[in-house]
Amino acid sequence: MTKLLLIEDDLDVRENVSEILELSGYDVISAENGVEGVKLAKKEIPELIICDVMMPEMDGYGVLYSLSQDPELAHIPFIFLTAKTEKEDLRKGMQMGADDYLTKPFESTELLFAIESRLKKNALIRKKYSSSLDGLENFVQDTQSVSKLDSILASSNKVSYLKKDVIYREGARPNQIYYLNSGRVKTIKLHEDGKELIVDFFNKGDFFGLVAAMTETEYQHSAICLEDCEITALAIQDFQNLIRSNNDVTAKLIKILAGNVQTKEVELLEIAYGTVRSRVAEGLVKIAENYSDEIESGLPLTREEIAQFIGIATETLIRTLSDFKDEGLVTSNGKRIVPVLDKLQNLKY
Repeated sequence: MTKLLLIEDDLDVRENVSEILELSGYDVISAENGVEGVKLAKKEIPELIICDVMMPEMDGYGVLYSLSQDPELAHIPFIFLTAKTEKEDLRKGMQMGADDYLTKPFESTELLFAIESRLKKNALIRKKYSSSLDGLENFVQDTQSVSKLDSILASSNKVSYLKKDVIYREGARPNQIYYLNSGRVKTIKLHEDGKELIVDFFNKGDFFGLVAAMTETEYQHSAICLEDCEITALAIQDFQNLIRSNNDVTAKLIKILAGNVQTKEVELLEIAYGTVRSRVAEGLVKIAENYSDEIESGLPLTREEIAQFIGIATETLIRTLSDFKDEGLVTSNGKRIVPVLDKLQNLKY
């Protein structure tokens, strides 16, 4: 049963609204002021909150602000109830992140419709989508997009590449988005002194070259095959038509890109402030995530490639790996490094 939190200081309104919601099949918990409401929200974690604006101790704006500061509660749909109709009040609530606004008095059908629509929308947004084909297909289907990604991919060109082939070069203008049917790809950036930095790895089911294509800017890195690959080249226009067909699709694509940016921010902080040991540990864990199917036999990358991904000298990596081996953080299988993930993930220095 869907749990709703009602925060309302007027006893009659609180009882009436609770009765309407309970008769409609919702599990209702209620609070008579904002302070109590925030406490209940943290304790019960409701799926939607209905809150009066003008209340003693803490008003509705204070409740919304408090909840927005808690990562566990910030995603919960929030509907304001108020007797005020001034545009300034409406604007303030929406700018703070409220999902809807009902003005007293309201019909029961208005309230129920607002709740139902917000719950459905939140269910879509809360789904976790990967940057893979499955993830994109899922959110396209969920939002009933007119275009079907699989049919677009099926009609697009598939090209076979050999290990070390260059797919695109830094500075080139994109006209396609790439989907990896098989194999693995790395993206690299060359330093002015010729040294190579590995930016990212891509596996079967991943899109790459996405940011440059969608922003219509030059590639900021080069893409090179780590092994033999089959790649689908998807015309930018086709992909743009896909995301333009539905606003929710666009919103979820933005969330995917934002998640990638957030990951890179964490990596940059690690580069800036982490010790060599912690950077190597983090780098090995990250690489292992991309080679999870080969982890027992070892990472299929050279010491130089691992160092390029972490952003340190190869000699520094070799010394650190030697220490790690003595400490049982890695083992070896021939020339391949086999990371001991549970130990590396707990390394704090």
